[in-house]
Amino acid sequence: MKTKLLLCAALLSMAVLCFGQQNLPSDNWRWLMGEWKGEGTGNPGQGGGTFSFAYDLDKNIIVRKSHSEYPATNNKPKIIHDDLMVVYSNDSKSPSKAIYFDNEGHIINYAITYADKSITFTSIKLTNTPVFRLTYTLLENDLVNTKFEMSNDGVNFMVYIEGKGKKTN
Repeated sequence: MKTKLLLCAALLSMAVLCFGQQNLPSDNWRWLMGEWKGEGTGNPGQGGGTFSFAYDLDKNIIVRKSHSEYPATNNKPKIIHDDLMVVYSNDSKSPSKAIYFDNEGHIINYAITYADKSITFTSIKLTNTPVFRLTYTLLENDLVNTKFEMSNDGVNFMVYIEGKGKKTN
């Protein structure tokens, strides 16, 4: 009985090792990894902040952290926005999904697509919920454009916030 139990445990361990998630490839992400500082404009107003992309859990996920501040105006109080996004792959080897959380209580599930010099996160369409699209586009080696858009139908998007970020590390 002990032999059968040990054999089952060994087979299960091998299956986990063989079929476990592999490290995420870095080719599509190499230019975006690191720490960034930026400024932009949009519905919240003129603001600035920082964001970072870093591998975590033995390169099985990518973690994006972001902090933005928009100064108070005559009509609006100061806004501070913090968020966290975890990028992961499903069955493919390339990161294809992300989940986003922020200090306002939003949770967004994204699908990821790639173009030559851009990475786009598009939210999963849900009933009575806008579709969100977040795009990072490489402009120069250490300069990136970030655009966050919203759409009611998933086709016609309007820019909510857009800005440029400079790599700091």
